[in-house]
Amino acid sequence: MHISTKCSIAIHCLVFIYEYGEKAKVTSELLSRSSGINPVTIRNILSSLKKSGIILVRSGTGGATISCPPDTVSLYDICKTLEPDFLDKLIGIHTNPSAQCPVGRNIHNLLDHSYQKIRNDLRKSLESITLEDIISDYQQIKEGGD
Repeated sequence: MHISTKCSIAIHCLVFIYEYGEKAKVTSELLSRSSGINPVTIRNILSSLKKSGIILVRSGTGGATISCPPDTVSLYDICKTLEPDFLDKLIGIHTNPSAQCPVGRNIHNLLDHSYQKIRNDLRKSLESITLEDIISDYQQIKEGGD
């Protein structure tokens, strides 16, 4: 199973923007230094988050801010924004089973139901965790570690 690292990078960026976006100009270069990710990758992620309405990016001088209440943005929203078909790619099924074999002929139908249940469960789980939850967790960790 696989959820791209784009999701964790986006969450890193969103927490950073939430913490510092009102106080300082948060740019892709600053986010790149914080995350250890290439600025071009950061800009692509920010562009997707902007298109989905999760962040605002100031024209000209730059700088990003969160554009909606963090309790309205779920992990599912973030992942779906960055990779619209991530749930479909989550679990693969081998493509060429033998049509001559009873198991091979039916394996896709057999697994479709179970795999769809897994996708639905994961979606519900991701929808239940908000950006606000993650920010709250970060702030608790930060307070304990500083």
